[in-house]
Amino acid sequence: MEYRKIGSLSVSVVGLGCNNFGWRLDERETAGVVAAALDAGVNFFDTADTYGGTRSEEFLGRALGSRREEAVIATKFGSEIDEERKGAHPDYIRRAVEDSLRRLGTDYIDLYQLHRPDPEVPIGETLAALDELVKAGKVREIGCSNFSADQLREAGEAVRDGAARFVSVQNEYSLLHREPEREVLPECERQGMAFLPYFPLANGLLTGKYRRGRPVPEGTRIAGSERSGKLLSEENLGVVERLIAFSEERGHTILDLAFSWLLSRPTVASVIAGATSPEQVRSNASAAGWRLTGDDLAALDGILPA
Repeated sequence: MEYRKIGSLSVSVVGLGCNNFGWRLDERETAGVVAAALDAGVNFFDTADTYGGTRSEEFLGRALGSRREEAVIATKFGSEIDEERKGAHPDYIRRAVEDSLRRLGTDYIDLYQLHRPDPEVPIGETLAALDELVKAGKVREIGCSNFSADQLREAGEAVRDGAARFVSVQNEYSLLHREPEREVLPECERQGMAFLPYFPLANGLLTGKYRRGRPVPEGTRIAGSERSGKLLSEENLGVVERLIAFSEERGHTILDLAFSWLLSRPTVASVIAGATSPEQVRSNASAAGWRLTGDDLAALDGILPA
């Protein structure tokens, strides 16, 4: 397993998204997935206080148990849990971090991320509260999610001298969703921030499970999604078929391509993918080793939607 930096943190280039914990996976199943991840060299676990109705953090903390020091825990705050628990006001941040620490069963969070911008609170006030948490040793690094390039610039300009700043941004990015390349990735490079892609497999489209002219596998995420028609459009399935052919011609799978293409971007620190079984974790962990050449990347630009 290769490791890259998010601020001062050293993280595996394949991370484990924990949004299935407490929802699709019970506590026993979560423990199996977490153990398989650690054993495969995956040390980066990304959760949020809202995942699994707050159970994801609890299940992750208990699954790590005595192996806590092997893990880099990233969690998020700011999305609505209920009417009183939401947003990025300093008073709520102080409450939210204590709740997450308790649920995770730890006394520090490695990467604490604002889940989405809060237009009601000046970003400088949010950053000042997060800086307090870093100085108190409750949080090691801070990051954000679902931020535009303009919002990243505003946050960068709001940091006081010597205070904590966002070291990462987590946005959607995949072979089928390239929007961050326009402005966010260049802004990350300018500020020295790490980029963390979520939905790297485009809701499973880039796993090879969904093929043109074949029935949708039962029990899959897309099968039960209201967006299935859009996701499984003829255009998307046509691109998937071409990506499968591209990968197989070079002795790889489309899963290898999905991870390795993202990791060819120097600003990408870790590719966050969910898993519902130990086998899936191991498959994801082994998918990041393809070193794409310049010719490979140019050929892919001819296949992918602009």
